[in-house]
Amino acid sequence: MMSMVEFESALKYFDENGDGKISPLELKNRVAILGGEFRYEDAEMAIAAWDSDGDGFLSLNDFVELMEESGKEEMLNDLKEAFEMYIDVEELSEFITPKSLKRMLGKLGESKSINECELMIKHFDLNGDGLLSFQEFVIMMGLEDTTS
Repeated sequence: MMSMVEFESALKYFDENGDGKISPLELKNRVAILGGEFRYEDAEMAIAAWDSDGDGFLSLNDFVELMEESGKEEMLNDLKEAFEMYIDVEELSEFITPKSLKRMLGKLGESKSINECELMIKHFDLNGDGLLSFQEFVIMMGLEDTTS
């Protein structure tokens, strides 16, 4: 997670006129410099979505919230990729089964029996179906459920 000093430094990069806020034009210009295509209208919509006081600009607090939310999304995407490595592709399942957990742990060099895998799953199986859903996997990985 970024420190407040890092957030302030990043905000200053986008804040071309030094007023402590990011305007739609500043956002558009800086994204273009970074190699992205961003229309002014898109910049306005992005700022409107995160502008907490309705002044048409991103303040430091708005910027911090935006960056933290982006970090959560990236983390959830990474967790989704990891989850998909564990799901039972043979059964076209969207869940981690004891069999698929055993298979993946074996690939990682950790030998477990089906019974051991069932116990591991049971510990985080909130609905008692004997499987791990993505939401249960997120909780198992130590993150609160941010998928709802």
